[in-house]
Amino acid sequence: MTLESRDGYALKYGIIYALIIAAILIVPLFVYMQLVTHINEAKNELYLKNLSYKIIAKMDKYKPSGQDAYFDFPRYNETKAGLYDENFHPIFSLIDDLPLIMTKGYYTYDNKRFFVQPLPQKRYFDADYLIIESESKNYEIYQVGLLIGLLILVILFFISYFIFKQFAQPFEKVNVQLDNFMKDSMHEINTPLSIINVNIDLFAMKNGENKYLTRIKAASKTLSNIYNDMDYLIKQDSVKYPKESIDFSAFLIDRIDYFQVVASQRAIMIEADIEKDIVIYFNKTKLQRIIDNTLSNAIKYSYENASVEVGLHYHDKGALFVVRDYGVGIEKPAKIFERYYREDLDKGGFGIGLNIVKKIIDENDITLDIISSLKRGSTFTYKF
Repeated sequence: MTLESRDGYALKYGIIYALIIAAILIVPLFVYMQLVTHINEAKNELYLKNLSYKIIAKMDKYKPSGQDAYFDFPRYNETKAGLYDENFHPIFSLIDDLPLIMTKGYYTYDNKRFFVQPLPQKRYFDADYLIIESESKNYEIYQVGLLIGLLILVILFFISYFIFKQFAQPFEKVNVQLDNFMKDSMHEINTPLSIINVNIDLFAMKNGENKYLTRIKAASKTLSNIYNDMDYLIKQDSVKYPKESIDFSAFLIDRIDYFQVVASQRAIMIEADIEKDIVIYFNKTKLQRIIDNTLSNAIKYSYENASVEVGLHYHDKGALFVVRDYGVGIEKPAKIFERYYREDLDKGGFGIGLNIVKKIIDENDITLDIISSLKRGSTFTYKF
């Protein structure tokens, strides 16, 4: 696990963990906000009710026949009030608009709150109702709740990010050590494997072919294919693979010749139908991984004494590469590209070949169609 992947891992799971905890906390936070809202409404109702008593008390003190030539109606910073007749027509009012339907008591209307206080008939300036209006402060509660929620989410994210980053650190060290071990192992394997292959050919040239030598050669080529997969897997993120013009036809014939010995060990015949001079712009290493893994799987999962058909043709301004086998077939085609997945554990291998193929074709916009029937075989069709 590199530093970049460790940060990505911590970031990904930090966000997921923070969102999960936030989702769990959102219910009690919502309940709390509802409770605070109800308490706030009750306090506001009580406030408006007490305010109505103050206004009535001030009107009680007014003596029109005394020194007071006129009544100074109370005004407040956060509320408005007015006197209304029985039809809720204003006698004197500082309120701009009223709801269409009103009776006595406490009202909520949009972001405004009203308290309607009945008055003794015609006692106060011929008014029947005292109405007081105030602005709702509930939005402030929701703003505070949202701010608290975001603050909790941010704190949770940073705590989670730190924890997961620290959690990934030991695995990063192990992965670095494992990666170095794999690189060293591949380097150590390469030399004796090359010596084996060279000496097999030299021995065959001097002493001729025999069934024992053929078996050794087939096993060596199978091992070489596994080695090439492992080598590509290790280097794919650190080595650049430049594209070039490749004679696909000649390259494919060469790879078929390479696998003839492997196929012959199970009496499998590779039948080739290859159109000449098909040239593509691609990388040789990646093309070899596609061809080798497809051919080796076709041979591996074919029945003995069967055949593997390989085709290459021009098609729709591109190249159509087809490999068909008559073997056991694929039970779960969607899973065969998963790394380390193997449908038949007795067949050997590590389950990385088709995972490599999948990544290569996705990077290069190559389409792959798979048709498979159990006990009848499979057909892989690549469209370059």
